[in-house]
Amino acid sequence: MALDLESSTKKSAIGIDRYWLWRWLVGIAVVAALPTVLVFVDETEFAVVERFGRITAVYDQPSQRGLHFKLPWPVEAVRRFDRRLQLLSPPGREAFTRDRKNVTVEAFLCWKIADGRSTELLDCPVVKFFQGFGSVDVAESRLASRLQSILTEQIGRSELSELLNAEHSESGPAEGPSPLEKVSAEIRNEFEKRPDETKSLSDRLGVEIVDVRIRRLNLPAGNMQAVFERMRSERQKIAERYRSAGLAENRMIRSRADRQSGELLAKANADAERIRGEGEAAAIHILNEAHAKDPEFAALLQTLESYKQILNERTTLILSGSNSLLNLLIRGVPTSTKSTPETTIPNADNPANMPEKADRAPGVLP
Repeated sequence: MALDLESSTKKSAIGIDRYWLWRWLVGIAVVAALPTVLVFVDETEFAVVERFGRITAVYDQPSQRGLHFKLPWPVEAVRRFDRRLQLLSPPGREAFTRDRKNVTVEAFLCWKIADGRSTELLDCPVVKFFQGFGSVDVAESRLASRLQSILTEQIGRSELSELLNAEHSESGPAEGPSPLEKVSAEIRNEFEKRPDETKSLSDRLGVEIVDVRIRRLNLPAGNMQAVFERMRSERQKIAERYRSAGLAENRMIRSRADRQSGELLAKANADAERIRGEGEAAAIHILNEAHAKDPEFAALLQTLESYKQILNERTTLILSGSNSLLNLLIRGVPTSTKSTPETTIPNADNPANMPEKADRAPGVLP
């Protein structure tokens, strides 16, 4: 009896342990499946819910941001797509212009998944994007391929001078919109709607083209050095032309300045000669008036001036007895000259004997 009671107690304990084990297992399963039941849609993304490959819900409206519920995985799965602006910049490729010039063109494409505009699940742009591309990588690969083909076609319709917006190498860019902007607009129109297609890219694949621009237009690496040498020689020619024009202008300015300076110097010299002549005439007139007042005293001053110019410590004179210079040295000043008041030697102590300035002016009679 005691043995049966003990065995029944063990069985009941085992049953209780199994019960709690199942509860723990169910709880863990619920906790593990809870994240697959909740769907949080961020502001930067679109969400598509599919059940066994069939789309059951699309969250692409601003009012649908936030928390949603679905069946746990693997019954329903969530596909998320970035709704922000995407930048596609494929590597450059070579293309021929209409005048058969080989150039390297690089362009970039701004695109995004179009915003939701329809309540029908299959008409939503994100659904069309998912069905047409499947992922962003596949979409960028196909968009890059189409961009390259359209870009090559548009470059082939224009000449190189038109793309560079210059008539020749010496002229600057022309006014008005750039031809590259026109090419970018044509590429965008080709993306939006081709002539053989009735629907736009947004209606067919859910992709919206925001902008297309040509980033760089360059020459191939093989031709770049030769083109640089040609550009350098052309610039040297232009520099030589400017330099020769500057030298010619320099010579013209210098000749004009030399002519003007010569005219000014000639006029100044003529004025100086005229003023000098007038001064000398005035000086001679004053000297003649002074000599006319006392000719004998003037002759004496003239003789003394001659002594000053001829005689010094090393002078030896040989004169005849009748020479006036010798007479003055032997006989001295004539008496008539000494007694004349005008010829009296000036004395600073006797102001009455001081002659006037005109009478004391030294000089030589003409």
